[in-house]
Amino acid sequence: MPAFALTIFIGAFLLFQVQPLIGKYILPWFGGGPGVWTTCMLFFQMLLLGGYAYAHFLSRRCRPRTQAIVHLVLLAAALASLPITPNDSWKAHPNGDPTWHILTLLAVSLGLPYLVLAATGPLMQEWFRRTSPTASPYRLYALSNVGSLLALVSYPFYFETHFTRKAQAQFWSWGLLVYAVGCGFCAWRVWRQPAVEWGREPVGEAGAPRPTGWQRLLWVCLPACASILLLAVTNKMCQDVAVIPFLWVLPLALYLVSFIVCFDSPRWYSRFYYTLALVVAMVAVCVALFEGADMPIVRQVVIYTATMFVGCMICHGELYHLRPHPRHLTSFYLLIAAGGAVGGLFVALVAPNVFSNFYELHLSLALTVLLLLLISVGGRAALSPLRWRILFTVLAPVATYGLDRAVVAGVDWLRLRDTSSLKPVLSDWGPVEKLHWLVWIVAGLVSVAGYLRHRRRERAVNWHAMTCGLLGGGLGALVLALGMQVGESLRGSLVTGRNFYGVLSVFEYLKEDPESHYYLLMHGRITHGLQFAAPGRAQMITSYFGPGTGLGLALRQFPRQENQRVGLLGLGVGTVTAYGKRGDYYRVYEINPQVKQIAEKPFSYVAGSQAKVEIVMGDGRLSMENEPAQNLDFIIMDAFSSDAVPVHLLTKEAFEIYQRHLKPDGVILVNISNRYLDLRPVVENAARAFGFRTHAINHEDGGGDDDEGGWWLYSSTWMILSKNQAFMDRPALLAAASPLSTEKNDIPLWTDDYTSMFKILQ
Repeated sequence: MPAFALTIFIGAFLLFQVQPLIGKYILPWFGGGPGVWTTCMLFFQMLLLGGYAYAHFLSRRCRPRTQAIVHLVLLAAALASLPITPNDSWKAHPNGDPTWHILTLLAVSLGLPYLVLAATGPLMQEWFRRTSPTASPYRLYALSNVGSLLALVSYPFYFETHFTRKAQAQFWSWGLLVYAVGCGFCAWRVWRQPAVEWGREPVGEAGAPRPTGWQRLLWVCLPACASILLLAVTNKMCQDVAVIPFLWVLPLALYLVSFIVCFDSPRWYSRFYYTLALVVAMVAVCVALFEGADMPIVRQVVIYTATMFVGCMICHGELYHLRPHPRHLTSFYLLIAAGGAVGGLFVALVAPNVFSNFYELHLSLALTVLLLLLISVGGRAALSPLRWRILFTVLAPVATYGLDRAVVAGVDWLRLRDTSSLKPVLSDWGPVEKLHWLVWIVAGLVSVAGYLRHRRRERAVNWHAMTCGLLGGGLGALVLALGMQVGESLRGSLVTGRNFYGVLSVFEYLKEDPESHYYLLMHGRITHGLQFAAPGRAQMITSYFGPGTGLGLALRQFPRQENQRVGLLGLGVGTVTAYGKRGDYYRVYEINPQVKQIAEKPFSYVAGSQAKVEIVMGDGRLSMENEPAQNLDFIIMDAFSSDAVPVHLLTKEAFEIYQRHLKPDGVILVNISNRYLDLRPVVENAARAFGFRTHAINHEDGGGDDDEGGWWLYSSTWMILSKNQAFMDRPALLAAASPLSTEKNDIPLWTDDYTSMFKILQ
């Protein structure tokens, strides 16, 4: 067993170590958004399915020595395909959705080695089952997940911070060679096995029961639900903070922990305790969804990851309880992999084309409860009558509270509907708080009546059926709550759309007041600009770009006020172009086609600008890398405000590109306004490396009614970088600048090979 265990462990370690490594390689090439990691996960899940299918059919259709030969030949081909680092030629990708381009890139660079590694678990377990028929192979599956977990945890904490990407890829290649030696030893063990023992099933397995169709369906549905939950939570966190390995690794690590503990022993999963945990988790996640960006990020991460872990424990715990006889081991793993691939396909390809927002999170939450309900209905014997009764006792007040909240929210919703025929009745009903007493009194009367009825008939209470009924009611309440949250998020939206780069929504407010009527663009839950609709106010500077901000000061204080050439990374609604004067040239780099469409309609900053505005579609850094020097007076970066932060725009290599396009006395402006990350030391490090002086200018949001301090101006922090000493010594800039940062001086210079978010979290 040690040889098989070590080979499986090394294979699993390599399988999951390469995932964040290859993701970090290609992330800067495709905009740095969460869609890149989702597409990578889809590739990994599809290749995992391919590896499991290969292991299943190889072990079922080929004799043992043939299996050994085929697998060693395939492994040799995988070694010959090294290294796995993608070629730079893959950077040139078409505009629009790059999903298929990423999948092709990964298949060419990594496909064969990953396929061979993906087959390790089921194939080695099948070989072990044949050579050691009296031992259970399922604990090897738990060991496989331990190796995967160690790989994931070690990457952001050790490998990412201590080695360059190139060194990591070299270590991985040597690891694959060590794995090949282990596979060779296991194949030799198979080769030495007497051929007569392979012509029939091991003793005691000939009459093994065949899995039912319902079991096979659950083998697919349970891992599919866990996969959707994993990817949906990952998308949610990456969208709101940054697409960094840590936020990939954390949910994936918890996902693997659920596999490890569930497949190690049945004692680790109890339907009773995890049903209670699921109730708490669903309440917490509904609160997080309703509070949105107002909830601290740490609390959000805890709630979302804890909910995902509880859901995955339920899916994988029930999956382990449904495991078949080891004779059907490879088909069991094949269907598990198929379920994971179905979940990945849904999140990566179906959801962006079906949903206008990240509603797969809502779907996965409801699906988890539904699967638990279906399994509970058919699994009365899984819990004792006492435990069913305890569950009912705990769930009853929770269900009553959920009904209470739903009734009150429903009445509030009806009161807000101007066309509701019930509005006159509801407005005369009195305070909504009176409904609380009504709901609880009705629930109490129903409970007492039910108890007396059962007692009068002298019939035992069916606590199992009643608990399943409450679970069904809880599912309905959850769907209602999630639906209301979706409706709340869409209230006032004029346009909502989703593509590879995220979710964009345009909201229209105060339409009844022509002077205050305005449009607002949201990327996820973060404001990305607003514009007044009235022609007289349409070109007014708003949000993070007001005259008193670092951007406004720099543009007004720059010595050359005519024929300025400006490069802008990130279009938004086009607010910055309103600074353009006749004779100026604004070259705007924007990766998201949907942003360009919205900036043209309903927003009109670009159309109304006096400057010549040219929009270049594609990632700003890659576009500038392939262009001749643009001889710019300003390079303005506005891509770091709280949603998915493209860290590849702040590395040493990125600033080398910016310096090539900037005039010797030009200025770089970086909007580092961010709810969760302190990017100032990162920018200051880059400035020191290239000899720029820096100013950091903080500006509070507007509080007055005039154009210099209205509510439409937001607080912001801009970094000004320049080698122009006369410009940097302007009194207006010196007066507005804050002192140099004295904290976080231990943060190294970011490069393409090294970026780490831990020390800059706020």
